[in-house]
Parts: sequence; structure tokens; C-alpha cells
Amino acid sequence: MQSALPRDSVPADLREGLVNFARFASTEISTMDESLLPELAQALPVGMSLYVAHTPKATLQDVIRTASKAQSLGFAACPHIVARRLASRSSLDDALQTLRHNGVHQALFVSGDLDVPLGPYSNTLEVIDSGLLDSSGLTGISFAGHPEGHRHAEEQVLLAALRHKQAFAVRTGIAVRVVTQFGFNPDLIRQWADSLRANSITLPISVGIAGPTPLSKLIRFAMQCGVGASIGSIKNSLGAMANLARMAKGPDEMMLGLVTRRSAYPSTSIVAPHIYAFGGSLATARWLRAVIEGRIELASNGAKFAVRTTWE
Repeated sequence: MQSALPRDSVPADLREGLVNFARFASTEISTMDESLLPELAQALPVGMSLYVAHTPKATLQDVIRTASKAQSLGFAACPHIVARRLASRSSLDDALQTLRHNGVHQALFVSGDLDVPLGPYSNTLEVIDSGLLDSSGLTGISFAGHPEGHRHAEEQVLLAALRHKQAFAVRTGIAVRVVTQFGFNPDLIRQWADSLRANSITLPISVGIAGPTPLSKLIRFAMQCGVGASIGSIKNSLGAMANLARMAKGPDEMMLGLVTRRSAYPSTSIVAPHIYAFGGSLATARWLRAVIEGRIELASNGAKFAVRTTWE
């Protein structure tokens, strides 16, 4: 049984920084978690952004249905819409109309990894240029960010795409943000965020963090869900998968690392964490709620923290 947590376990300024950062967090589920939504609504604060991933075996209709249910339960639902899985312009238009009808005002657009698109869209820029998003009723749109690069696009191509998305935000008034893949290196992420600002890209950034997931499960879900770029880059740079365990940081270490770097670089565009659950939605939700409520206990070396279920 977990022990109660003394209120002075974490220095007040660090606790405040962690809590304030966590309050703006978002997290993510798959359509297979639909039955857990009532429990998740009890575990997480009302109004939290809840992304609904379009995993390979799910349909767009599954994603829209799950997002609509999440919205009805008090979340700010944010379904994934994958450009290369859109069969037609009308299928995108229908999805956007359904979301609007069900009160869903956010979406994450990604290009996807199908070799051959199912319909007219190969990437998110083509979705933007379709004009359908302008009158969609969406007030918030997220796009993917790649702090460690992208295996199919050069850095200048990625920068040009973000400039295009930023221009779309300015033109339409839609709130656009960047949500990154998960990673294990807070310094690299902060440097990437700084490089965007140096290139006049000032979109707010939600940094992807792998939730409280065992390493073996993390690797499996990362590869299955197409979010293994961070793992792959670590493996390749170190030359051996065995080194991944040494490099991988838990969500507490990543949160601490990002909070301290935000304090040191207050002009950064990093505004929030985005917690990937990898099949552990409830465990992730309970962990995140504990951080939001400040139920945290810092390790003696200051590099990690544990959460507790109750106060003393």
C-alpha cells in the first residue's frame, strides 16, 4: 500500500512549476479505450484535452464516435485525422460536419504512413489547402512536431511546413499548436523549440512524454502505433537497443527536465506536456491527476519524483 505524502516533500517553487505545467496537459487514448471513458472522466479534470488516436485497425468513424462520446463526458476531445487515410474530400467534409454537430472543436491532423494514400491527400498541407478547415467550425488544430527529425523529410521541408501552418493560423484565427512525438531528451527538445523560434515559428508546443509505461510495453506500442521515431533514433545513435533502457526517462524525469528548462529559458514556446498512454489510459490518467494536485515526492537526487494517492 502506498503511504501518504507529506506536503513538504517537494520544494514549493518546483512543486508550483510542475503543477502549473501539468494543469495544461493533454493525454491520449485509442478507440479501444471507449468503454473506459466514464472512468477517465472521473479521473481527469473536466475540460482536459483528450486526443483520440487513429490507430491502424480503427476507422475514421470509430475515431469520430469515440471523440464525440469523450466530448459529451466533459473532455475537450481532439480526434486524430490522418490525411493519407481519407478516402475522399467528402469523407473529410462529413467528418468535420459530424464533429461540429457533436460539439467537438479540436482535431489533430497528421499525414500518416501509408505508402499510397487512400484518397486525394498525401499530407496535412494538402488538407489545409483544400479550404475545408477554414469553415469547419474547429477553433483549435494541432499538427505533429518532430524534435528528432523525420525519416521522410529534411529539416528545411519540416520548417517550411510549419511556416505554412503558422500562416494558416494567422489567416483564419484558428488556434494552431504543435504536438511532438515522445522523446527522452529534454535538452534536445528545448534546443529544437529554440531553433523554431530562431526561424520565426512561434506556435505553442505541447511536448510528447511517454506515460508511466514499462519499457517493454513502451517499445511494443511505439512500433505498433507508428510512434517509434524517438526509440529508433536512440537505437541508431547508440548502436544497440540495450542502451535504450539507460537512455529512456520516465514521465517524472521528463516533466522535471522540461519544467527546469522552461524556468531557465522563459521565452520558450513549450507550453504543456502531452502524455502518451500506450494502452495504459487509466494508470496514466491517475498519475497525471496526482501531479496536477501536487501529490508528488521528490527523490533525494532531485531528478525524479513519485506520486501518492493521498495526503497525510
